[in-house]
Amino acid sequence: MSAPNSPRLKSIPTPDQPGTAEPTSPTTGRSAPKNAARRAPSSALRPDPHTGDGRYPLAWLHITAPHGATPTAKSVCACGRDRFAAGRHKVLALIEDHTAHRENCPLRTASKTERRNAA
Repeated sequence: MSAPNSPRLKSIPTPDQPGTAEPTSPTTGRSAPKNAARRAPSSALRPDPHTGDGRYPLAWLHITAPHGATPTAKSVCACGRDRFAAGRHKVLALIEDHTAHRENCPLRTASKTERRNAA
């Protein structure tokens, strides 16, 4: 016994519609494609009006501690420091080390010195 043929999933093109591989005729009028710069709102062409206050992150501490699994932590700094720890005791030690590095980071200490000299 053979299985019945399954119906085709593609639609059959009708004589009044172009096939999928044939290009469509160019449209005119309101639906015609226009220059992207002319279509874009003026706010999209201007610089971001929300300027920051000059602060930006230098150091990141990412801790993952899923229930019933080994906790991990990663400490990354813009000065090039990149540390990883796995296990409860090593993660706690990395947290302390990350906190100490924030006070001794060459990027942060240079900016503190510049602020003192400016004052």
